Amino acid sequence: MFKPLPLFIGLRYTRAKKKNHFVSFISLSSMLGIGMGVMVLITVLSVMNGFDEQIHKRFFGMAPEITLTGENGTIHDWQGLENRLKHIPGVKSIAPFVGGQGLLTHEGQVVPVVLTGILPEQEEMVTHLKDKLLMGDIEHLQHFGIILGKGLAMNLGVVVGDQVTIMIPQATVTPAGMIPRFKRFTVSGVFSAGTGFNFDTKLAFIHLSDAQKLMQLGSDVTGLKLKINDVYQAPAMSRQMAEELGYDYQVSNWTQQFGAFFEAVKMEKTMMFLILLLIIAVAAFNLVSSLVMVVNDKQAEIAILRTIGATPSTILWIFIVQGMMVGFVGTFLGLVGGILLALNATTIVNGLQSLFNVHILSSSIYFVDYLPSKILPSDLWLVCAMALIMSFIATIYPAWRASKTVIAEALHYE
Repeated sequence: MFKPLPLFIGLRYTRAKKKNHFVSFISLSSMLGIGMGVMVLITVLSVMNGFDEQIHKRFFGMAPEITLTGENGTIHDWQGLENRLKHIPGVKSIAPFVGGQGLLTHEGQVVPVVLTGILPEQEEMVTHLKDKLLMGDIEHLQHFGIILGKGLAMNLGVVVGDQVTIMIPQATVTPAGMIPRFKRFTVSGVFSAGTGFNFDTKLAFIHLSDAQKLMQLGSDVTGLKLKINDVYQAPAMSRQMAEELGYDYQVSNWTQQFGAFFEAVKMEKTMMFLILLLIIAVAAFNLVSSLVMVVNDKQAEIAILRTIGATPSTILWIFIVQGMMVGFVGTFLGLVGGILLALNATTIVNGLQSLFNVHILSSSIYFVDYLPSKILPSDLWLVCAMALIMSFIATIYPAWRASKTVIAEALHYE
């Protein structure tokens, strides 16, 4: 005979035709409910992972993970400092920058701007600015070229090849007195980082040498941008750098300005997981009901098993096996359905938008104008484990009740 006995009988009970069709319906609904809950939970978590990845990619594509600036606003020997920082474990790439604020003017239009002087070849390793260009070329920044955000370019009404004038707060002393400093630049590119952090409406990039001339910094820079292997290690690494470099430098990281936003996104995912877990809990509650009915329906069979030597623990495990089979099958169906739905979520939503001629995710409102999806193995394991644990908990009371069956009472009317 197939061993162990509880597994053999429990599987036979699962495969056997039910006399009570209502009990069969309840068991089927429990199985489908668990599967539906697992499928929905996997899909929602995958979509939220996709949004989280896209937000991180767009944010860290423009904002540095760690920024190091001089105590007095400038760094003199930035090449030497760069060589020191390269030897710190976890540092991926470094790029110098010159930062400042000013006004951009073009044909009577005036807009505020945050200017950043960069070395294109090093900046590309930190922010991947080249990938975000809508038009133009980052290599044309030299000789007073400027790359504008899409929002800035639209506000000024300029395209590649047009000329704009930059006015900065630093004054130039002339015989006529103090006058603001002006310089004409040629638009050499337009970039778009997507909505959400207003990068497109306030950032402009010029070449590092042009920024040094404009700000009269000589060979100095404002600071260094650092890209690291793990963005969540930024606070710890910034503290380490501050301790090693001393008070001559200020070290900041992305969490100090945008940490609350990303924590809110992380908490939202956690809350969605807990809320959608209730779907599986409801299905598990149906499993309790169906197993209680099965136990009542099989009182005579339980009594017969007891009379031929089955112990209460054997009876207990028979019904645990039967209930867990429902949980296993439901979880497996939900896992397969969830993976298939998550993999095709983008295509399905795009198809629905085309069919009904609607645009659910507008780029003017959301960070991402499509429905991204990313499946994480850790999410799959967590969802399946929670579903199986709930199924197991749901079987305990009915199985315990079956193990306490009194033989004489069960066989009284047989």
